[in-house]
Amino acid sequence: MKYIVLTLLLISSLWSVELGWSDDYEQSLEVAKKEHKNLYVLITSTGCPWCKKFENTTLQDKEILKLLSEKYVLVHANRDIDDLPSWMNTRSTPRHYFVTADGEEIFTFPGYWDSFDFKSFLDDAQKEYEKKFKKNMR
Repeated sequence: MKYIVLTLLLISSLWSVELGWSDDYEQSLEVAKKEHKNLYVLITSTGCPWCKKFENTTLQDKEILKLLSEKYVLVHANRDIDDLPSWMNTRSTPRHYFVTADGEEIFTFPGYWDSFDFKSFLDDAQKEYEKKFKKNMR
């Protein structure tokens, strides 16, 4: 069992490095501030089949990855291993959070979504950001 978990962690870390994902929320906030971006935080859990399906399908879509990496600092955290803020304590995984560089929640939703549906959530997150935060900047 130890070898399976270690293998999964190794694969996960290689996947994260290749796509520019981080598992360090606090450090990602600092990067987001420097890059003037928001964060997209994907929370998964060990043994979650829907998480693996999302990673292996939707997150393999080059258009999705381009949209995410252009607008967001990417965080991929495992609920069972990584440190996250207490307000991100979630039972259901995968869980998607869009967060400002100041750590304020913009938008969140649970579950596996195919590329088409996930793209609509990206649009919803952008609209919510503009509604909640852009009006305060005018």
